[in-house]
Amino acid sequence: MKRDYYEVLGISKGASADEIKRAYRKLAMKHHPDKHQGDKEAEEKFKEISEAYEVLSDPKKKSTYDQFGHDGLKGAFGPGGFQWQDFTHFEDISDIFDGLFGSFGFDSDMFGFGSGRARRGGPRRGSHLRAEIEISLKDAAFGVEKTLSLNRKEVCDTCSGRGAKPGTKETKCDACGGRGTVNSVSGFFSISRTCDQCMGRGSIIKTPCDDCSGTGFTHARRKIKVKVPRGIDNGTRLRITGEGEPGEKNGPRGDLYVTIYVKEDKYFQRHNDDIYCEAPISFITAVFGGEIDVPTLEGPVKMKVPEGTQSNKVFRLRQKGVYHLRGAGRGDQLCRVVVRTPTNLNSEQKRKLSEFADACGERIDPQARNFVDKIKGMFT
Repeated sequence: MKRDYYEVLGISKGASADEIKRAYRKLAMKHHPDKHQGDKEAEEKFKEISEAYEVLSDPKKKSTYDQFGHDGLKGAFGPGGFQWQDFTHFEDISDIFDGLFGSFGFDSDMFGFGSGRARRGGPRRGSHLRAEIEISLKDAAFGVEKTLSLNRKEVCDTCSGRGAKPGTKETKCDACGGRGTVNSVSGFFSISRTCDQCMGRGSIIKTPCDDCSGTGFTHARRKIKVKVPRGIDNGTRLRITGEGEPGEKNGPRGDLYVTIYVKEDKYFQRHNDDIYCEAPISFITAVFGGEIDVPTLEGPVKMKVPEGTQSNKVFRLRQKGVYHLRGAGRGDQLCRVVVRTPTNLNSEQKRKLSEFADACGERIDPQARNFVDKIKGMFT
């Protein structure tokens, strides 16, 4: 059984965002695997607290978890549950270890705790990008393809990402000898830090490219098609491999993470893969039975209402809900009927109902009727 996320971080359910972050920082400092080499238990503990922080630091995920618990987050992560690619707060980890080693005058990148930016002069993976898409409940149920437009870095066409003006060359950095890092010894430690002169590139650009100012990148607007699978739930994040920003030194692109938000529907409410709706029925239909038109995600369908149906009776329409995100089949639609009480009756209709009441053995008090009529008159 998964432990409660609040219990994992040792905080109350009403904890503020700052309290959640402080609790995570404290536990991450204690259980980071690099402080417990080879300790599998520490690795699992660190992963557990990171999963808890990923959920509780996200307002939408936190709201879903507070209402429905772990079941409400099904689909928020991949088939194997929370993985490190689902974690979006690596900057918090870097910050944590900057604080730990900063008191000794060290840089967290020296020990491999940092964000991984340019410790060597070789290729480096590009940054991940994040985006959001809003879809309808129908699109969530059946799947849809959306086109996402975003600005991102692209490799400069003029210099092919080198950063140097065509016809010129980069020169090896004298400070690090082209390695991108410089080493020094302090006490028992052999420390490797990013070169301050070349910022880890290993080379110096003396004549930068005019189009990219020596960065090797330009910015462009790109349209990316995103296939949203059927059955996706609100707050689920999709990973699109290789659609992030390009890496330096011909490094691989990062990934694009797209968070899906499902708009509230006018007629339906969703719980897991079932949907709920209400349908009004007349007093006559409730008494004698009949068929009514009920809205579904695929359009209206006929639903049989048996005679003598009471208000708030719930009917189940099989296989009319949301498709399962994983596996075959789909949920159901649950329809609650609400009997409409007749209003504005004429004298003949009232007489007929009085006869009906007499036949049922019910006595209608004329004084009570007059009182009700007076009350109704106050609001008309």
